[in-house]
Amino acid sequence: MSVAEILSLAAGYAWGLPLVILLIGAGIFFTFRMYGVQLRTFVHAIKVIAGKFDDPKHKGQISHLQALSAALSATVGLGNIAGVAVAVTMGGPGAVFWMWVAGFFGMATKFTTCTLAVMYRKVDERGVTSGGPMYFIRLGLGNKWKIVAAAFALLGAIASFGGGNMFQSNQTAAILFEEYGVPVWLTGIVFAIGVATVIIGGIRRIGAVASKLVPFMAIVYVLGATAIILMNLGEVPDMLWRIVHDAFTGTAAVGGFAGVAFREVLVGGVRRAVFSNEAGLGSAPIAHSAAKTDEPIREGVVAMLGPFIDTILICTMTAVVILLSGLWKDPAVTGGEVTGIRLTVAAFDSGMKGFGRLFVATAVFLFAFSTAISWSYYGEKCTEYLFGEKAVLPYKAIFVICVFMGAIWSLGPVIDFSDTMLALMAVPNLLGTLALSPRVARATKEYLTRLSKGEFYVKAAGGWRSTKVDTSDQDI
Repeated sequence: MSVAEILSLAAGYAWGLPLVILLIGAGIFFTFRMYGVQLRTFVHAIKVIAGKFDDPKHKGQISHLQALSAALSATVGLGNIAGVAVAVTMGGPGAVFWMWVAGFFGMATKFTTCTLAVMYRKVDERGVTSGGPMYFIRLGLGNKWKIVAAAFALLGAIASFGGGNMFQSNQTAAILFEEYGVPVWLTGIVFAIGVATVIIGGIRRIGAVASKLVPFMAIVYVLGATAIILMNLGEVPDMLWRIVHDAFTGTAAVGGFAGVAFREVLVGGVRRAVFSNEAGLGSAPIAHSAAKTDEPIREGVVAMLGPFIDTILICTMTAVVILLSGLWKDPAVTGGEVTGIRLTVAAFDSGMKGFGRLFVATAVFLFAFSTAISWSYYGEKCTEYLFGEKAVLPYKAIFVICVFMGAIWSLGPVIDFSDTMLALMAVPNLLGTLALSPRVARATKEYLTRLSKGEFYVKAAGGWRSTKVDTSDQDI
């Protein structure tokens, strides 16, 4: 067996049923342990990212919105375009249902991990923050857990060069070459220069760019998908019924298979959802730890919007367009290639001729670019934790070089290795999060009580006012 085959097998095992059970099980546990926080504070979270609770005197480097945007820029990427197509191809409409399940419970997981990231972050004399699972595991659980913390940092640093870097530039270069004949080396150079320009400025510049880029690209993508859905509105009710029905029964799939086993539908849906929104993997807490706030729960509430926007909103839009097209079950339509970006392009094109090529290619570039700049920060912080601040500049240089190399290389073994590291990140992250969850639960109960009593103050005309007069911020 070749090295490439071994790595492919390892990635398959790493993203198998045990990880799915761990991620969904943890999400269910956190949902109940944290008092159904994703339902009770959804409206409150929107008000927080609107800036009503921002206080420049609080510790941190970026606003709540910028922290969410930085985290979303890492998750809203090719998983939303290519990954969803793979899930639908392999699992049919039913895979979408399990993406929803993973997204909903992932909200509670992300709330818990990102709360801990602020609760146990480090802020130096310059106001520079450092946080994430490696810090809350070590600081929250003590030196006996330092190996677990170091393991997470090592896995995160390695993973940043694959799925968060080379895969992004590789797929962008491929789609631009196939659709418009742009040389892959040219895409690689432009991509690398753009990434370098942003990441040199650190998390403040990443947050500033992401807070403008992410909302723009998400809105444009949703509007494009909505236009196609409205053109096929009569078919939507039947399609939604198939999503729910096939989630438990399986469905006829590509290539004339009699049906997809329930396990494959489940694993396919959850795997792609988690691969997209990263809930439970531990990467997003690194970005959220930089938020300007003295309330860790508040940043956790903001963070839980990530899986909702990424999976329940954007991934669903992609899936619906693909399902409405019918191309997911007809390989002949796309020349035998019905997985990944090509299927998504063909699906958008079938709804609006010529639109898919331009729209998806543009979305791929923006989504991939945003993913790369945020993953550079994740890898930077993991590298800094392991080797100190002196290693940050060399890391950034290598990261930018890898962006270019990813565009011109064949990446199969590299991505399989990176995917394995990415999956394994969930183990130390969730072990530490579960061990510290009682502390988050106590803080959550206290925060919800204070919120219901109107003890917080929000920005208003003429200064700050109590939330007591704003009943829409109460628990639902």
